[in-house]
Amino acid sequence: MTSRTDDGLEGFGYRQQLDRSIGGFASFAAGISYISILTGTFQLFYFGWGSGGPAYVWSWPLVFLGQLMVALCFAELAGRYPVAGSVYNWAKRLGSATVSWMAGWTMLTASVVTIAAVALAYQITLPQIWSGFQVYGDGTGTYDSAANAVVLGGVLILFTTVVNAFGVRLMTRINSAGVVIELVAAVLLVVLLAVNLTNPPDLLLDTQGTGQGVPGGYLGAFLVAALASGYVMYGFDTASSLGEETRDPRRTAPRAILRAITASFVLGGGILVLGILAAPDPSDPALGSGTGGLQAIVLQSLGSGVGKAFLVSIVVAITVCCLAVHTAAIRVAFAMARDNNLPASRALARVHPRFRAPVVPAVVIGVLALAILLVNVRQPQIFTVVTSIAVAMIYIAYLLVTVPMLRARLRGDWPPPGAGWFSLGRWGLPVNVVAVLWGAAMATNLLWPRAAVYNATAPYHWYLRWGGVIAVAAILGGGLLLYRGYQRKRTGVLEAHRLAPEPDGLAGA
Repeated sequence: MTSRTDDGLEGFGYRQQLDRSIGGFASFAAGISYISILTGTFQLFYFGWGSGGPAYVWSWPLVFLGQLMVALCFAELAGRYPVAGSVYNWAKRLGSATVSWMAGWTMLTASVVTIAAVALAYQITLPQIWSGFQVYGDGTGTYDSAANAVVLGGVLILFTTVVNAFGVRLMTRINSAGVVIELVAAVLLVVLLAVNLTNPPDLLLDTQGTGQGVPGGYLGAFLVAALASGYVMYGFDTASSLGEETRDPRRTAPRAILRAITASFVLGGGILVLGILAAPDPSDPALGSGTGGLQAIVLQSLGSGVGKAFLVSIVVAITVCCLAVHTAAIRVAFAMARDNNLPASRALARVHPRFRAPVVPAVVIGVLALAILLVNVRQPQIFTVVTSIAVAMIYIAYLLVTVPMLRARLRGDWPPPGAGWFSLGRWGLPVNVVAVLWGAAMATNLLWPRAAVYNATAPYHWYLRWGGVIAVAAILGGGLLLYRGYQRKRTGVLEAHRLAPEPDGLAGA
């Protein structure tokens, strides 16, 4: 019997340093708060409705099925390798060193951009609760909303930075409490919307003429509208990225991944369907506007008092979502840094002796997210560009795991010998194939340079319409040059994190 507890670290040559204090619910909460059904559904409902009408809601089950295939692959990996920076370390196990580094780099940069994108969601909800939250201008100026979004989002990012700097225990307490509030609010909202229905079920098939004049007709419009669902249902791998801080992670992480995405689908779908059917006036143009959306339906159908109470719960959901994204980004940075795979790796990989968490990455990532946020000041349309870039990068990072995993299956190298706590068995190959095809299709759909996504209204700029392609190409190309030209020569587990050999006589004890 070995003297060590193998929780996935020994196979990578790491020793345990982080605070292993996360339980089953906190692990589930980390995954579901990253997905954040209230944040995503309320933040992007207006975009889906405006692009595809009420019928856009059918993209929700489509996205769920595709992402479930990815989640099943990840659950299998999490049952064997529940380690920090999950995507980065999984790619290392399945692919080459270059593929692993690119997976980590892509996930890290995407997570930093996602923090900024989530923080911008405060602007969509807070001013509808109280006009005093519109601290910049009165909301009618060309740049009032964009600038105010930076102010509100900046406060949120400062909060998540401070919380994460104090370690995982504080983060999980706040996150778990926020998730409880979010789940209770989501269930209550489903019930209240269900008793306030005003529209027939066939409204769910209404396109409101959104396919007219669009290349491909309504299919083209639906592909754009489907991004509203695609923007939401990801981040479930966070449960495994916190694996080194989770008790019994080989059992806990796979369950947390699958429970998070399933609960998000059920509750989020209920809110969307019942919200559409409860809309007092489906022809109201505000439903397709960032100043109205699902928030307007809740306020109109449930009344101002009850409606604003639910909007407060949405603010809580946005807060813990941003916190979870920041937490996940820190773990990716830490995982890469302890392999000496980032500039200033020793500082980024240092674990605070009291908080038992990497503090420097929390601060650096917070500063970078604030810098990205500032781009929003005089660009009212930049939100969609920033969100699309972030989500597309995450889909690409997922592909850098599912593609090598598929190659390993075809070669007969996966699953490796020995039992994992979760296995797809004979379904592994077809699930993996669908996961790869789905990821490639969604990444293409996200990056396609359509004006409807990247530059829907004036002023029209070529760099906005091509913003997704340009930014992703620059991030991937720049990352590859950084690694191949400089970083790969330095790669190797830092001594402070290297697993020390067992004393003589203990190895086989």
